[in-house]
Amino acid sequence: MANKPTGWKKFQMAFTKTAGKIAANKFLLTLRDSFILVAATTMIAGFAIMFQNVFIDPTNGLIFGKQGLQLGRLISGSWSSWAQSGLFKTLTSFANLIGLFANGSLNTFAVLLVVIFSYTFSRKYFPKSKEHLTSVLYALGAFFICLPWHFQYTPAGSHKAINVANYIDTTFFGTKGVFAALAISFGAVWIYNKVLGKNISIKMPDSVPPAVARSFESLIPGTVTLGFFIVLTGLSTTFTGETMPELFLTMLQKPALALSGTGAFAFVSQSTWSLLQWFGIHPTSIWGPIFGLTWNINDTQNMLGQAHHIYSTLMMNFSTIAAGTSSLSPVLALMFFSKRIAAKKVSKIAIMPAIFNISEPITFGLPIILNPIYFIPWLVAQPLSFYIGLAAVKIGFIGPIVNNVPWTVPTLLSGLLYTGNIQGLIVQLVGLTVTTALYVPFVKMDNRLNPDEDDLEGRAAVGKLD
Repeated sequence: MANKPTGWKKFQMAFTKTAGKIAANKFLLTLRDSFILVAATTMIAGFAIMFQNVFIDPTNGLIFGKQGLQLGRLISGSWSSWAQSGLFKTLTSFANLIGLFANGSLNTFAVLLVVIFSYTFSRKYFPKSKEHLTSVLYALGAFFICLPWHFQYTPAGSHKAINVANYIDTTFFGTKGVFAALAISFGAVWIYNKVLGKNISIKMPDSVPPAVARSFESLIPGTVTLGFFIVLTGLSTTFTGETMPELFLTMLQKPALALSGTGAFAFVSQSTWSLLQWFGIHPTSIWGPIFGLTWNINDTQNMLGQAHHIYSTLMMNFSTIAAGTSSLSPVLALMFFSKRIAAKKVSKIAIMPAIFNISEPITFGLPIILNPIYFIPWLVAQPLSFYIGLAAVKIGFIGPIVNNVPWTVPTLLSGLLYTGNIQGLIVQLVGLTVTTALYVPFVKMDNRLNPDEDDLEGRAAVGKLD
């Protein structure tokens, strides 16, 4: 008779089943895929802004500025002479050009999200649709219908606001419009495809080219879709004095961002990130959509200089993933302290990927996943390193992270680039050292609990037999 599962086994099975269902949820997958695709453009802009801030900026950059090598002062003799030099002006102009990357990504984040989310949502939920791009077309139309076409503008040096009518408030193109972009796109795609599915459309003869026929088929469903959002906009502005994006900002986005700026949110995200990984569940499948609506917005505002949020995915990447907490730390601990032949071999194979912050060879190869010996260091390492980075920001040793660096940039070098100064490298070094030390007692425990089958042969194989 098979043994009944223990309490731990029951918890493990229940947790894995529940988390697996959440991770496989179609709508969460749609959100995750949408944010990942849009992140490609923001990553380009982030890298460009990082290059601008760290290397090109003639005032505060790592090469020419006061926070780095100070080559500007060395070249010109003084900071005042440097500010008047032709090279300073050239670098400033070049930095401004690089900053234009933001206009095509960060400053239009919500618009890009409308396009990507509406297409992804249509493809996943209405696979029989003949043309998913038509859904995108009406989602974009609905979004622009709902945007505020009036705003107040205060000119520089003036204290009096000017009412601007018949012009879009373009601030909703960026992070302010994220919730509105998702909600309006969802509604537009759903309404359009539901009406289209009822065959309420204009049918054209077979002789008409397919592209033209599909355009006519979309007229009635498209009119219903856009008309619905015109009515909603009228009701919203009549009864609240605000357009729908403004309402979403007030009622949803601001509370969500406020919650994500708390220590409790940070603790839950960092501790459950490690827990999900230990169970073999990729944490981005669950946390990706949540971060997309919260910390990713903080990232964008930090990169654009609109805010200086401490809590952000940039901060998480700088202090945990790029600091090697789940890759380089366990590999180094195994390389120097493990006596098991198999573990030593795995660490040698995993060291090169770990240098570039790729953890799969060690997490699946040792394995760490579902390994009770390494449960505690794996669960503790990420939040511990995160709070080391957080402490460094709060005491003023480094500033809030504003540079977007690819997470595959090696540890320590990425610390330099994330912050633009040597202090960032030092913070990552402290985090790497502490988390590596955290693994050492458990590596030694592994040596005792799982010795090689034939200890004498094992020692001889590594040349340690007396």
